[in-house]
Amino acid sequence: MEYSEERIVQNLRDAGCDSSTIAAFVQEVKENKIAEGLKLLSLHRRGLLEQLHREQKRIDCLDYLVYTIKKTENKQHKI
Repeated sequence: MEYSEERIVQNLRDAGCDSSTIAAFVQEVKENKIAEGLKLLSLHRRGLLEQLHREQKRIDCLDYLVYTIKKTENKQHKI
């Protein structure tokens, strides 16, 4: 299946790629340097995954705080 440049650019925008990454990827594809273009996408994906892990750690911290507060509150009500 072949994608138009417009669809590729929109997909990259939707994936959070900045304009320089989009331009570089499109240029690599135009020059038939698919492997190099895929490396760009891999780098962007790695960055998104690292961001996801940072955010998950923050969520875990909040969940632990809520758990601790609820646990303490339950003990106080049982007295």
